[in-house]
Amino acid sequence: MSARPHVVVVGSGFAGFFAARTLERLLPRGAADLTIVSATDHLCYSPLLPEVAAGRLDPRRIAIPLHSGLRRARIVQGLVESVDTGAHTIDVSCDLADPLVLPWDRLAVTVGSVTRRQPTPGIEDHALGLKTLVQAVYIRDHVLRQMEIADATDDLEERRARLTFVVVGAGYAGTETAAQLQVMTTAQLDRFPRLRAEDLTWLLVDVAPAVLPELGPRLGQFALDQIRARGMQVRLRTSVTDIAPDRVTLSDGQTIPCHTVLWTAGVTPAPLVGRLGDAVEHGRLVVDSQLRVPEEPDVWAAGDSAAAPDRHDAQHRPYPPTAQHAQRMGVVLAHNIAASLGHGEPREYRHHDLGLVADLGRRSGVARPLGVPLTGWPAKVVAKGYHLYAVPSMANRSRIAADWALNLVSRPVPAQLGLVRPGQARFAAAEHTALR
Repeated sequence: MSARPHVVVVGSGFAGFFAARTLERLLPRGAADLTIVSATDHLCYSPLLPEVAAGRLDPRRIAIPLHSGLRRARIVQGLVESVDTGAHTIDVSCDLADPLVLPWDRLAVTVGSVTRRQPTPGIEDHALGLKTLVQAVYIRDHVLRQMEIADATDDLEERRARLTFVVVGAGYAGTETAAQLQVMTTAQLDRFPRLRAEDLTWLLVDVAPAVLPELGPRLGQFALDQIRARGMQVRLRTSVTDIAPDRVTLSDGQTIPCHTVLWTAGVTPAPLVGRLGDAVEHGRLVVDSQLRVPEEPDVWAAGDSAAAPDRHDAQHRPYPPTAQHAQRMGVVLAHNIAASLGHGEPREYRHHDLGLVADLGRRSGVARPLGVPLTGWPAKVVAKGYHLYAVPSMANRSRIAADWALNLVSRPVPAQLGLVRPGQARFAAAEHTALR
């Protein structure tokens, strides 16, 4: 074992990746050992998952490899089974005979979030989430497969059921996914001569009274008008009460024949957070303004795992769990861990919002960069530009831009790859909630 302090970062989402990368920059070579523990070998740039599901981006475009993005850190691919804050160790399951025991002197908990699932009958067996690349790839295949089955059957009711797609959750993930997949399926109809546009149904459901409420009423109403003009049905103040293999039941009692339910109704911290034994707020670890966990002087948390108080909010409510916050929290967390080792000064996390963007497919979007509301084509350009800026790899940026350029002159290839089996796309398997 090295005599140097050992810093362990758990999680490779935005907070974990940027924490590790910033620590590499702040800590002089030889000042400490750095390890990042991750269920995958990459950072998934999750804001572009809807484009992967719609086939507009190759999945590898939004996977930033840890081994190339981090130069000095040791990468351990595995799932954290337990954390012992007293003994300063973590147990990691990485397909060895016994768990790998890692000692640590400083610990960063950045395990991110998983899909929030309500106790709705059938959700685990029949609904699909969109938090990982595995799920995005499977959704793409599944939607195309439903179109193939619809084209094959002579039963009109069966055809319409196969061409009915229900998306639960009208926030960013749900609205973008519904909008982009509806565009994709509509564009593919001419490849199936037996299918008619009137047989295709996309339904967006949410208990909230508005679409994209984070963007405010004006932009939310614009997005609602846009997707409804394309023929999408939107049911607000409505929830799903039951999911069966061939139908869903809504809270108003209506039963809708369908074989596809995409569940994007919010996120919740990974299960590991609740097993640490520290104070939580709405499932997130309570941290101070320097992202340190109280009563745990050597533990910090950031991103969707942390309930960091917003000093600009009168009630000091936590910052929302977004990629933008996670990335910047990771940087501040790294500065504070480095300061605890004698390198630099600690910082408080104070975030100035850069704005929000949502891509609605085709030539439309909504955006609020630096508080300026934009709609339509200008918002689309801002959304694309922001994502290219935010992807933390020049190689990935170049490939994303190339895919977008090709999409301007040709349609994406509508082929099922069959790389993901149905069981691998279910919530527990795809989001690694069994052990995390």
